Parts: sequence; structure tokens; C-alpha cells
Amino acid sequence: MSDGAGGGENKVREARNMGSDTGTGGNGTLDGAVVAVAGAGGPAGRAALLRLAEAGATVVGSDHDPERLAEAVDAARYAHGGATVTGETVDLLDLDATRAWAGRIEKEHGRVDGLVHLVGGWRGSQTFTRTDLDDWDLLEQLLVRTVQHTSLAFHEGLQRSDRGRYVLISAAGATKPTAGNAAYSAAKAAAEAWTLALADFFRKAGGEQGPTSAAAILVVKALVHDAMRAERPNAKFAGFTDVRDLAEAVAGVWEKPAAEVNGTRLWLTEKP
Repeated sequence: MSDGAGGGENKVREARNMGSDTGTGGNGTLDGAVVAVAGAGGPAGRAALLRLAEAGATVVGSDHDPERLAEAVDAARYAHGGATVTGETVDLLDLDATRAWAGRIEKEHGRVDGLVHLVGGWRGSQTFTRTDLDDWDLLEQLLVRTVQHTSLAFHEGLQRSDRGRYVLISAAGATKPTAGNAAYSAAKAAAEAWTLALADFFRKAGGEQGPTSAAAILVVKALVHDAMRAERPNAKFAGFTDVRDLAEAVAGVWEKPAAEVNGTRLWLTEKP
């Protein structure tokens, strides 16, 4: 997945319709929820902050770039007056720092109900044989190690919540890799496997009554936002998911019972 809406509209509508059940088990509203967003400074992060704040959540963003994080937080606050949206620069490659961030959120707000993982990055090559293994070294850090750290830091808090959700944004390439994207696709596949292992933790912790928390994967081909369209006005962006539609799907993960979304892949583009 690159931070980068053409196709996939039906898939996006499916994501929006996840929330039709608003019964007790469905947690159909984010009012009062506390949700952390990792990678909040990018276009997808900005859209997520806006949508989660609109849904009534207290939102805590992190990013490695303090300037763009501050801009994203300010935009969400401005768009939704009265919403509690804060940001903190966190090194997600440092497990202790990530755990400390999770602890501060729970200490300050009394709970943590979600972690949305939007940390991205892309490297590719013209052919498989020209793959640069330095790309793997970078992508393993960005796409795998950060997932390991956020999941290990937040899983206990999410399990204590009655509507805890861990949401990973992944890419179709993890399912059907291409020759020039070996490193990227392998990293995404590893991140998915790690997230599914977290889902198994939630399943086992729920026992016979089923999980109360969930780990879910949202799959896109790539992302598109307004600035990209402005730069390439004639581009089709076929199969791409608009960051606002992604944010809608993220919010929708809370609108179904944990047992229905735990360990699932929700496709926002056509399956390869």
C-alpha cells in the first residue's frame, strides 16, 4: 500500500454497511471511545483523525514528523469543534517508547479502545532480479517492526476494553505479489500474519463467549488523496481507495461485534 478513488466503490459501501447493527454487542458508536492512530500525519492519518473525531472518539495521534502531526491534529480540531484530538511524536521503532505511549494514553484517559496502524512506506524495483535488499531492511522496519511494537504495546489495554480494536491497513500485494514488489509485498504479508496472530490472542482470551476485542485488516490496492489528483488530473487511479473512504471503513470496524471482525480481511478493492 502506498499513500497514495477510482475502483472499489462497492467494497467501500460494504465497509460502510458494516455498521447496520447497533445493538449492545455491536458498539455502534464511538462516543466515549479512546482511539490511537499511528502514522497520523500522512494523508490517510489526517482522514482517520477527522472521521474518528466526527464519530465522537477521543483521538490520540502519533507520527515521526512533529510538524505534519501538528497540522493534522489542528485540522481535525478545527473541523470538529469540541473534539478531543491530540498528538505526540513517538518513535515506533523503539518498543519501550511505544509501550510508554500506550501507558500514557490509558493513564490519562482511563482506557484505550483502538489502535489504527497507518505507518506506511514503499520501495520497489523494475524486476525481481534487480531487487535491492536494502529496501527490505527499510520496509521491515517501517511495515513490520512498527506493527510488532504497537500490537505488543497496546494489546493488553485493548483486551481490557469492551470494544478494543486493532486495525491494520494492508495491501493487495501481500496476497498476490508482483516481481518488482518482492520486498514490499513480503513485508506486508508479514505484518498481516502478525496481526492475525494478535487476533488469535483475542479469540483465545474471549473463551467460550467469544472475543470482546478484535484485530482486523483493511486491504487496499493503493491510496489516493486530493493532492495526488491535483498533480495528475488525467490519471484514473483505478482500484485505488480514497483516504476518506478508508477512514470510513476504519470507523466501521467498531460497528460490528468483535467476533465478526476479529481475524478478518476487509477488501476495499477487488481481490486479485
